[in-house]
Amino acid sequence: MQLSTQQITEVLTTLGQSEDGYNTILKIAFESMMLAERTAHNQERTDLSNGYRRRKAFGQGKALELRVPRSRSGQFYPLLLGLLRNQEEESRQMAFELYGAGLTTTQVGDLFEKFYGQGYSKSSVSRMFEDARGEVKVWLERPLECYYPVLYIDATFIATRRGDGVSKEAYYTILAIKADRTREVLAIVNTPTESATGWAEALGGLRRRGVEEVGLVVSDGLAAIEDAVAGVWGGVSHQLCAIHLQRGCINKVKPADKGAVAAGLKEVFVTGDPGDSPLKGWNRFSRFCDQWKGKYPSIGRMAANERYRHYFTYLQYDYRVRPMLYSTNWIERLNRDYKRTTRMRGALPDSQSTLLLLGHVAMTRKAYWRKVPKLDYEQQFRWESEIGSALST
Repeated sequence: MQLSTQQITEVLTTLGQSEDGYNTILKIAFESMMLAERTAHNQERTDLSNGYRRRKAFGQGKALELRVPRSRSGQFYPLLLGLLRNQEEESRQMAFELYGAGLTTTQVGDLFEKFYGQGYSKSSVSRMFEDARGEVKVWLERPLECYYPVLYIDATFIATRRGDGVSKEAYYTILAIKADRTREVLAIVNTPTESATGWAEALGGLRRRGVEEVGLVVSDGLAAIEDAVAGVWGGVSHQLCAIHLQRGCINKVKPADKGAVAAGLKEVFVTGDPGDSPLKGWNRFSRFCDQWKGKYPSIGRMAANERYRHYFTYLQYDYRVRPMLYSTNWIERLNRDYKRTTRMRGALPDSQSTLLLLGHVAMTRKAYWRKVPKLDYEQQFRWESEIGSALST
């Protein structure tokens, strides 16, 4: 039957206006294209037709059930199937992006049913993430550079199912400033609890992946954390988070004294004085402790603990980079991104599912691809062997 262009247009318009007409047109068009392609294949290869097989594709709010023609030799593969395979790959990527943005597997499945007419169970959505799991696994095990000027280390706690119980488990993150002044998450490691021993194991993993030298490690004040770091890279300089110390001091005093204590600590931990030094900072801290030791003995005892000198390591650096070094704020921002992604889910089913999500967040954080402003003093992170002070610019 020979139809004019106008007649074909009228037929398609009428069909398109009927219920589910758009999907009917798609189905007819797809199957007609594949049949025409098989006819050309048979003529060119002297092959024979051999029935059909079923294949699903996404239509407009509905899954299409296509009849894909086969050939006797089994060598016929319609060009259209390559396009549909790309569509499936895009769908898997979209599903994982939605999951990584905070949706649950059930919500992802519901969205696919709404827009594509094909619903997915929680297990089906989870299977769509296999490629993403492989990518994250390769990323977490990738070889690393031999030198990093700064490492920020911190753990966050996320509700995770293990066996029959659920508890908040520690997920260790190691964030680096690279020599080119960009940032990069080097590792995310799960251990049920946080400890110096756990950190020694996590940092040892970096050593095995190629990290031979580190300029400075910034961490919170976890007991013996500096010993764990020194056990991996002997002689490395260590900065304990000054913000954590300030919060701890403020929490030790009664409400009426919080303002005065906070103001005193602000004068202790300054960052913008080019003539400042670790010794000057320590002396300011000692005077602060003496001021409050009568009322709060626990604050007074801090000045007698040599470990607290690690809170003033940042003053060995150029004053222009000190605000970036005296706390773990950068990695805490990443921890907040982790929590935004996981909070809608309640307890995650296992540690591997959690690492998948955290790895996705860390891998796709665009801010890390930009160079850190003001950090054009890389020589500041090469330490002299005797006094551990930074080279001047």
